[in-house]
Amino acid sequence: MDSPVLPRQEPPSPKSYGTAVALSSVLGFVGGHHFYLGRRAEGVLDAALSVAWVVCFALDQIVLGILFVVADFGHALVVTILLLTGNFRDGAGRLVYYPGQPVRSRRD
Repeated sequence: MDSPVLPRQEPPSPKSYGTAVALSSVLGFVGGHHFYLGRRAEGVLDAALSVAWVVCFALDQIVLGILFVVADFGHALVVTILLLTGNFRDGAGRLVYYPGQPVRSRRD
């Protein structure tokens, strides 16, 4: 008799959920959480976006600066929500689980 094939459990990220959420909440607009989670390219992109809106405001490009601010803080908000709901992955592709979150099975 064949035994049923059980899905493998997805290994969780070794990164701390609390640290990731705190960094996303406080330093999300500069990409602090991305650097912590090993997503350096996104961290650099977030940091560049922050520099862009600061420069725009410094050069009196208010409308463009506002667009950059909305994009920067909107992205930080979305990532924070994804982290809070346990749907965000670290640089290695592993989910950052919140405490008590059921471990998902991996689909192969």
